[in-house]
Amino acid sequence: MTINESAWFKSSYSDTEGAECVEIAASPHTVHIRDSKRKNGPRLDIPHTAWAHFITYCR
Repeated sequence: MTINESAWFKSSYSDTEGAECVEIAASPHTVHIRDSKRKNGPRLDIPHTAWAHFITYCR
């Protein structure tokens, strides 16, 4: 699935120097996660429910 570049946003937890940058994009049923330094590299695609659990336990 191709995701429009404007749909991606950087995590608020990412380093301002660009060292640890995670970008996220949401589609209707999936949350897509990638390394901002490797935009064409591997991407993790997970269901919204898994993302919600992850965020809950990271706080």
